[in-house]
Amino acid sequence: MKVVIVGAGSVGSSIARELLAHHHQILLIDLKPEVIGRSGLRGARWLVGDACELSTLQDAKLDDADVVVSATGDDKVNLVVSLLAKTEFGVGRTVGRVNNPKNDWMFNDSWGVDVAVNTPQLMTALVEEAVEIGDIVRLLTLQTGVASIVEFTVPHDSHVIGSTVGAIEWPEDSTLVAILRDQAPITPTRDDVLDGGDELFFVTTIAAEDGLRALLSKNSGAGEDAGGHAAETDQAADDDGFDG
Repeated sequence: MKVVIVGAGSVGSSIARELLAHHHQILLIDLKPEVIGRSGLRGARWLVGDACELSTLQDAKLDDADVVVSATGDDKVNLVVSLLAKTEFGVGRTVGRVNNPKNDWMFNDSWGVDVAVNTPQLMTALVEEAVEIGDIVRLLTLQTGVASIVEFTVPHDSHVIGSTVGAIEWPEDSTLVAILRDQAPITPTRDDVLDGGDELFFVTTIAAEDGLRALLSKNSGAGEDAGGHAAETDQAADDDGFDG
């Protein structure tokens, strides 16, 4: 796979290093020629220039790239590069780095961004995933905000414990794709029984997250029973009042 990375700072260089280890073809574009010597990257090709200029992207032969990664520390540059890559060169996949969370709303298909990587948001999600039990944690947004990957750790008092995957009516547009149990990933089947401490991973639409949260809430079963019991009590009270 041919990947063009714009921005050879710490983020861009780290991405390039990992992709080179997986035997992908890497071209890095950066304004500063001195980054080439200090990057320590072997096997990557380099182009010194302004990636916001069409001539630079033409020199990079962007129309041959499978993926363009905009990884600079400037959100404006990352948006412009993604837009040019998509509209002028027809690149199939663009990834844009979000530096300022306030700019996250712009990193969508209107600006040619297929995948927005919001580092602060990702770090927040990882912190929440580490400490939050019994709540949905969004790990990654996919398809420019249409879908997401979310995680749910089953509390040990959850009402879903003992239920099979197939017996639960999952919300529409939500798919259970993996179960992590005892640090081992499991591909879920209809017959798998959920247990306390299981980490459930879903691909879901953003709109369906609230439905998942309501279904999996550790108090939802008790809340439904309590609600049903309360409703019956209210009805009995009304009947008593009527008889009186």
